[in-house]
This record gives sequence, structure tokens and C-alpha cells, in this order.
Amino acid sequence: MNELKRLLGYLGPCRKDMVIGMALVVVESAFEMIIPVLMSDIIDVGVAQGNVPAILSAGLQMAACAVLALVTGLLYARFAARASYGFGARIREAEYARVQDYAFGNLDHFETSSLITRMTTDVSVLQNAINGGFRPLVRGPVMLVLGVALSFMMSPALSVVFFICAPVLALVLFLVVRHIAPLYIRLQQAMDKLNNVVQESLTAIRAVKAFVRGEYENEKFEQVNGELMRVSRDTFRTAVLNLPSFQLTMYAACVLILWMGGNMILRGALTVGRLTSFLSYVMQVMNSLMMISNVFLLMTRSLASAHRVAQVLDETVELTAPENAVAEIPDGGVRFEHVSFKYHPDAAEYALAGIDLEIEPGQTVGVLGGTGSAKSTLVQLIPRLYDATEGRVLVGGRDVREYDLAALRDAVGIVLQKNVLFSGTVRENLQWGDPDADDGTLWAACRAACADEFLQRMPGGLDADLGQGGVNVSGGQKQRLCIARTLLKRPRILIFDDSTSAVDTATEARIRAALRALPGVTKIIIAQRITSVMGTDKIVVLDDGRIHGVGTHAELLANDASYRETYESQTKGGGEHGSAADHG
Repeated sequence: MNELKRLLGYLGPCRKDMVIGMALVVVESAFEMIIPVLMSDIIDVGVAQGNVPAILSAGLQMAACAVLALVTGLLYARFAARASYGFGARIREAEYARVQDYAFGNLDHFETSSLITRMTTDVSVLQNAINGGFRPLVRGPVMLVLGVALSFMMSPALSVVFFICAPVLALVLFLVVRHIAPLYIRLQQAMDKLNNVVQESLTAIRAVKAFVRGEYENEKFEQVNGELMRVSRDTFRTAVLNLPSFQLTMYAACVLILWMGGNMILRGALTVGRLTSFLSYVMQVMNSLMMISNVFLLMTRSLASAHRVAQVLDETVELTAPENAVAEIPDGGVRFEHVSFKYHPDAAEYALAGIDLEIEPGQTVGVLGGTGSAKSTLVQLIPRLYDATEGRVLVGGRDVREYDLAALRDAVGIVLQKNVLFSGTVRENLQWGDPDADDGTLWAACRAACADEFLQRMPGGLDADLGQGGVNVSGGQKQRLCIARTLLKRPRILIFDDSTSAVDTATEARIRAALRALPGVTKIIIAQRITSVMGTDKIVVLDDGRIHGVGTHAELLANDASYRETYESQTKGGGEHGSAADHG
């Protein structure tokens, strides 16, 4: 409940709409509660005494109350919609902004599909709780208090029925809510699983078709979809028990009141008009109790969603800049001092252990190692995508934790192993590197990355549409566009994380030549092929998270038997290193 209260703080300027809506509900309820009193006068005074003017007068007053209740109800709907949808928009904005602040370690705590559900379905539940639940939340108690008070004024003896029914209804509500609360949590988790399967399948739809795995994917979807159906069925099967229970109690109360009221009329202790009005109040009170019970069910579900949303907002960002952060990176020198790293504090082993390495400003360094040797982990510590668990990583002579995060990451250009392009044109993607880059600057970066040769053949050139995730270009073309985008940042440190693996060796050679022409830029090239780094100033060989050897290509060939054996196996016959090339 505290989480839901805190989230209501995101109403912001919509709070005014909510207060106005609350006032309108109170006024609407008051007009409706006057109608049974006027009905009593029509029966007891107008009909019983044949007083036509009294009937007309009371009838006009009833019509006026009904119209005013309708008008206030419509106005409430307008203000409630503004409050609820404004609230939903602000919550989604807050969640999205929080995720943008996350470090890689924070993102490891949530699945992408779960974050999507938390920003869509869970926010919609909270939004609907205000739009659909706020009116009965206010109207129910108002009608309950006014109904009980007015019915007690009419007949204290008959109002005892309320005190009999209330405990029964409270017990039913308690049992339903206690059983349904954990089901709502399971429901949202089932929605997470469904979103995960849908997202994964649609993202990899081309691979699914290529491997003819459509039937397998259908089976996976049927499984999670069936689980969602079963959880939904169990949840709402319990929720609907609320309505018949309340209706049974309500109609039992009506029968009891008619029996008692009829006897009182026969004794002359009650008039027909009073009994009719009393029954109207009974119905309104029971309806108000039913509304309150529905609000409890709505609140139970919204509490589950509020908890999930609060988890995103309350996640402590692992990497933050100090108060007096340094905003200027003097040069591209990098030094690792006794660095060890593990992804989780409770992990049994370090991903990196005992790393001591110095890279001079402007040097070109190659990083080699087998799969799982922590090459990517090593370079991700430089722009503080993760923080070292032990030791220090220095850039420009300062600990990276002293820098402003934005300034540090602007100074470090990294082409990640998994290339990512966004929906839109080539120009829009390249301008992530430099939003102000003109056509000449963009083409210069494309020439350096050897992307100009295929862009000139594409309809539209820089304005060609890449499709969702860059589906309109091949793997090699995607890599070259990502390289061009990174070059546009003009970084002090340039990191290539196996980012030329999908291009042919001739194109790779031209890209390496263009990189050598960049003055004063420290270049770190991660590769699996020795030919990709043999021309660098220094090669670092990683093995199982530790430095196995450091030196030039010639030094390692002469002094490192393992390096020499790898080199000979890759270059034997002269063709193996180009076998995976992508000439697109």
C-alpha cells in the first residue's frame, strides 16, 4: 500500500483534476440520495391524499436532481480521464528515464520482456485503478454513510438489517481478497513470460524461418499462452465470486425488510412511501458496498502492479558520478592496476583476475583470446559500463570513478560485439555519433569505415531506410555503419569489440589503414584472428580472465609457444581467416 501511495505522487499537475473529480462524485451522490425522499413524499402525500400539485412539484424536483446528477457524472468522467491518463504517462516516463540511468549491472536484474510489461500492462492496471476505481472509491463510502443515516431517520427498527448484513459482506470480501492477491502476482509473471516468447520469436523471425522452426516456436507460444489462460481463469473465477455473494446478501436483506416492513405497515407503524424509500436506500447502500468490494479487488491487483513498477523505480543505480566529477579527459592513456572483476558479488570466481596493463595515449593495442576469456569484459571497464570489483582502471591518469559518466563515455567510442542499429534512416543512425554532422562529415566517416561503397548503391544513400533494427542491411554492412557511427564521436579511445568479424579481409585491411590515420586516438582492437591485430603496437593475450602474454606480434611469435601455435593454425593454407567473410 505504501508503494501505491508513493506512486500517486506522480500525479503532479493531474492532482487538481483528481480533487475536482472527487468533489463532483460527492455532489452527484448527494443528488441521487435526495430522490428517494422525494419519492416518499409523492406516495405518502401526493398519491395517498390525491394532491396533484404535490406530485408535480416533487416530480420536477426529482427530474432536476437526476439531470444534475447526470451532468456532474459526465464532468467527473472528463476529469477522471485526464487524471488517470496523465498519471499513467508520468509513471511510464519515470520508468523509462530510470532505465536509461541503469548501468549494465542493473539491466542484468531485469529481463527485457519484464521491463516492457512493467511499462505497459502494469502501468495500465494502475491507470485503470484510477479511471475505473476512483469513482466507486469515493461514491461508495458517501452513499453508504448518507444511505444508512437517512434510512435510520426513516425507520431505526428496519436499519438493524444493515448491521446484520455488513459482517457477512465483510467476511466474503476478506476471503476473496486473501485468495486472489497472490493470483494477481502470478498473472503478471505469466504476462512477462508471454511477452518474452513473443519478443524473442519476432526478433529472430528470420532465423526461425531459415531453420524451419515455426512449429517449435508455436509450441512454445502455446505453452506460455496456455499458462496465462489458466492463471487468468483461476484469478477471475475467484474474483467473480464477489458479485453473486453480494447479490445473495442484498436480496436476502430486501426480503427481510419487506417482511418486517409489511408487518409494521399492518400495525400502522410505517407508511408505504417510507417503506418504498427505505428499500431504495437499501439498494443504494448495498450497491455502495458492492462498489467498495470491487474497489478492493481492483486495489489488490493494482498493488501487485505497483510493487513491480516500484521495483524499477527503486532499483539503486550501481554506477554514479561523484559530486565534483571531472568533466575533461586529458588523453587516451589507459592503465589497469591489479584489476579483478566479477559480475555478481556472490559469484564463486572472478571473470577477470589480477590484470595489470598499461596502454599509452595514441597506441594501437590488440586483445586476443578464446571464447569466454573475458575480452569484452576487460574493455567494458574502461567507459564504466561496469566497475572493477578490485583494483583501479585509469583513463588519462585518473581513476574512471572520478569522471563524469557522460564525459567519460563521450571520450570512449566503443563498437560493441553485438551491433545495434535503430529504426530509421542511415543518417539518423549515424547522427547518434554526432547530431550536428553535415553530409560531408557523414560521408567521411562512412569512407573510413568502408561503408560508402554500399551506401552509394542504396536508393536514397544517407536517407535510405534501414528498417527495424537494420534488417535491410547485411551483417557486414551493419558492422561498418556502427564503426562509422562511432568514428563520428571523435573519441580519445576507440574500442572495436570483434567488430570486423563479418567483413572480408580486404575490407578489414582498409578499415585498419583508416584507423591508423587517426591522430592521437588510442585504439583497442578485440579480435579472434591474429591477422586482425598483428600490425598493432602491442598485443594482449587473455586466457580465462588472466593475462597470458603481452608484446608485439614478433615478440609473441618468438617467446610464446601457444601464440605461435594459434598463429600457424590460423594462417596455414592462407585462407582460413577469410572463410567467414561477408562481402555484402
